[in-house]
Amino acid sequence: MFRMYLTERTTQPKRIAPTLSWFAICLGWVALGLINATQVVVGMRAIDMRHNWSTLFFVSAVSWLVWACATPLVLALGRRFSPTRAAGWRGWALHGATCLFLGIADACWVAALEYFLNPFAEGPYPSYRIYAIRMFYSRFHLELITYAAILAAGYTIDSMRRLALREADAARLSAELSKAQLDALRRQLEPHFLFNSLNGISGLVRSRENDAAVDMIAGLSDLLRRVLEDSGSQLVPLAEELSFLERYVELQSMRFGDRLSVTVDIPFALYSALVPGLILQPLVENAILHGIERRVEGGSIRIGAQAEGSVLTLYVHNDGPALSAAAPGARSGVGLSNTRGRLDRLYGSAGTIELRNHDEAGVETIVQVPYRT
Repeated sequence: MFRMYLTERTTQPKRIAPTLSWFAICLGWVALGLINATQVVVGMRAIDMRHNWSTLFFVSAVSWLVWACATPLVLALGRRFSPTRAAGWRGWALHGATCLFLGIADACWVAALEYFLNPFAEGPYPSYRIYAIRMFYSRFHLELITYAAILAAGYTIDSMRRLALREADAARLSAELSKAQLDALRRQLEPHFLFNSLNGISGLVRSRENDAAVDMIAGLSDLLRRVLEDSGSQLVPLAEELSFLERYVELQSMRFGDRLSVTVDIPFALYSALVPGLILQPLVENAILHGIERRVEGGSIRIGAQAEGSVLTLYVHNDGPALSAAAPGARSGVGLSNTRGRLDRLYGSAGTIELRNHDEAGVETIVQVPYRT
């Protein structure tokens, strides 16, 4: 018989690989321009200099426009001819020529801003050509530093992106491997369950209990259908696991009759807890095989659960013979070893199973897993 008692008792999110988009480039250069302009204006005013402050702020802010527009080109060249790898003389020559060209363009742009807007309110300048040449000589070291900084930033972000992609691939492969191993363990459990059930049917046939054998075949067919339908789910609600267990106990009751009594006493609040599929059936099967079946008068099995903090504890107790002190692992068959392997794959050290003698009488199997709903 299968009795269930409901008791009321007082219930956790992918990395995006970094990329340099046009928006990020613009935002970075705008921030640099505003910071530079603020620093120049505030610094000069602090030492009591006299300049056209609004014009100086504008000139200082937009003086980086050439490098801002050229950033995508520098990044593309950096990816094509990475300075950290053997780019060859052509790659270095291309980087040098590009840096020289952009340095000249930047010097001409800054010279034009200062020559025509005169933010420093100084006297007449020499010709624009001479002023631009002077600007190039005075800023050439800055042009080299800026070009190198853009290359370094691009290389760093590309490296972070590649690392993130490799980590995502590694995590995906690890998850696929873990799922394959869990599927293999579950596929191992299904034939084991089928083999033991067929043994029970053959026992009924040998004892000429044909009607019971037919009913058991029908029950087994329904159970196998449910196993195959749910074979893709590693974690299921505890309520679903108990529903499957109820059908299994009904199947076993056809063999044992009044010799088998199974009681489930689990708080209703725990029915939404996630547990590994087919976690209770092999524990109950082990209790029947090593506890109930060995006693002429049969016996009882009690199934319970409790949650303490982040740990969910399931236990299956039978009042059969105690474990032998000389061979405590004698009852650890395919079902228990399989369950131990599944818990290790699903939860690592957070999932445990223990088979021990009960304080009063009989044997108890205790399973602990993280409490999740």
